[in-house]
Amino acid sequence: MQRVQLSDVEERVYQAVTALEARGQVPYPDMIAEESGLTAEQLQAPLHLLTEKGLLHREDSPMAGLDFGPRFCARQMA
Repeated sequence: MQRVQLSDVEERVYQAVTALEARGQVPYPDMIAEESGLTAEQLQAPLHLLTEKGLLHREDSPMAGLDFGPRFCARQMA
């Protein structure tokens, strides 16, 4: 299987998500932005691209009334 090529920013975002998950933290966009050193605006495109590439998947809050926004969970890179 061929390895997916990522830009530097995509790599930073993916690493931020996996680091948050490894520490048991929920990878909400604001946490990912802080971990990766990006602004919320800079984070939008890489999150979308990583989701399209199948490396992240978006999960919406399963509990009504406690919606902290979407979270992005990592899938293992090939």
